[in-house]
Amino acid sequence: MQRPLPQTTLANPESISRIPCLQPSAKTESRSPHALYIHIPFCFHKCHYCDFYSIVDDSPAGDRQEVFTDRLITELRLRAGQMSLRPLTIFIGGGTPTLLRPALWTRLLACLADLGIPDNVREWTVEANPETVTPELMGLLAAGGVNRVSLGAQSFQPELLKTLERWHDPANVARAAAMVRDAGIRNYNLDLIFAIPGQTLETLKADIDAALALEPTHISCYGLTYEPNTAMTKRLELGQFKPMPEETERAMYELVLDKLAAAGFEQYEVSNFGRRAAWRGETPATLTHDESGDTLGGELGAGPAYRCRHNLVYWTNGNWLGVGPSAASHVDGYRWKNQAHLGKYLDSKAEPPIVDLEHLPAERRTGELLMLRLRLRRGAPEAWLRANLGSEDPRWKTIDYLREIGMLEWGEGHLRLTRKGLFVADAVIRELL
Repeated sequence: MQRPLPQTTLANPESISRIPCLQPSAKTESRSPHALYIHIPFCFHKCHYCDFYSIVDDSPAGDRQEVFTDRLITELRLRAGQMSLRPLTIFIGGGTPTLLRPALWTRLLACLADLGIPDNVREWTVEANPETVTPELMGLLAAGGVNRVSLGAQSFQPELLKTLERWHDPANVARAAAMVRDAGIRNYNLDLIFAIPGQTLETLKADIDAALALEPTHISCYGLTYEPNTAMTKRLELGQFKPMPEETERAMYELVLDKLAAAGFEQYEVSNFGRRAAWRGETPATLTHDESGDTLGGELGAGPAYRCRHNLVYWTNGNWLGVGPSAASHVDGYRWKNQAHLGKYLDSKAEPPIVDLEHLPAERRTGELLMLRLRLRRGAPEAWLRANLGSEDPRWKTIDYLREIGMLEWGEGHLRLTRKGLFVADAVIRELL
């Protein structure tokens, strides 16, 4: 999953020359990005809460799918010619990637293999809608090297799925999970949402129990967010429902924390939980990276749980490359995003149109990394903080204050959120930006 960046400034074509990793010398002079994100924008329906860039695929015979796959392969070949492209993780998100026809998946997987992109990959995730999972497709993905699938369950209650405008039969989540496992992919995630209008603690408990019964290795559980310019937010503004009361949402989050901990899951990020490695005696894949030469505590190493290694690249401000319409990239402090417009993406012949190109100054990179690190349960390494925040930095006083009121604590050489701080994580982190 990639959170969208705000689309504000369209970069001039000449601005590509300002990105060092995309220059002819980059392939021999720079190391590979740690992660590759591939965006497939097609959906058969736009869910009302979703603010990701997606296109309803209603063209005859999915004609745009073939043209899109051609263009995506062109972009992959372009980037592989510009830089060393041997990532440690691949994440294919959307949209609904599993809506892409199997014949086109075959072409995409063959292109990736031909370019040698999966050679060093330890974790390769594909997002899936339960309604689009088939034994044929799962077998194809597994044979191509995919070893992790993320299923969008959201809820197992039909009335709550209807509120979200989420079109799938709850029973199909179990069927999809079985197809994933039968294909030999043992590592899979389930997405859940809480604080949905009409949800109760009882129905949330039922959702968690239903998810646990499917034995996923990872669960992402997000509080419903009313993003700007979504149908869900418009319905809220029209008074069609009320947001969940704050005290109820807090009780729901507490229920999530307690039930998943009791079931053997480690919370490693505010909304993400990995099954502990002792489960069935299996050990998750290991990999490492650091940020600008600073070791960040080994969150990508041999951790005790099935953490999503790809998302940890984002949360530790590693280097990643994004391809496909709206995909964001961050390499060595340079950040940009492909323009979120399928037509313009398809019309481009070489470089896709990009927006929001910027080179982050050191101070901003430090602030962003602090924000991201505090979302991780391990927190920000004390040694890194002292090396990057000057003694006169006003954030030290803020840190002392937040510790005094029980929102932050020092532990195991890291500054981290307390359990109390978890419930207001966004507000606590804003204080330090």
